[in-house]
Amino acid sequence: MDTYIENRTTIRPSHANNLDTTHGGNVLKWMDEIGATSAIRFAESDVLTTRMEQTNFGGPIPVGESGVIESDVSKLGDTTMCVQVRTVREGLRTAEAERTTESRRVYVAIDESFESRSVPELAVPSDRGKAFREAARESNENDDHEN
Repeated sequence: MDTYIENRTTIRPSHANNLDTTHGGNVLKWMDEIGATSAIRFAESDVLTTRMEQTNFGGPIPVGESGVIESDVSKLGDTTMCVQVRTVREGLRTAEAERTTESRRVYVAIDESFESRSVPELAVPSDRGKAFREAARESNENDDHEN
């Protein structure tokens, strides 16, 4: 669970589109930042985004509610990390939650010269981490766009 990151943002009018819901570009930016934070924590180095494999928008986040971004490293290559990132709409007063956006991001670990570097082995010691990774695997298996 060392790679699990969660961040909340209260949606303000400056985040919104003309429908008073969060602009998709803001959601993508927040997802990339939180996904990168998971990758940085895991790799213990800087990272660069190399790919956003798929992003599914399932619903809006209205102004006045929270956007909760969750991310966790789900699998690895020699120098890359696949990070599952999810956005949840959460009511400020009720804590009612609904998943709105999902994405898989790939980050590459880099050194001071911006050259790729290897990443450590991935271990999942906690029950919460195992459940989180299993949900990511199921999401990948149910993805119609997988090759």
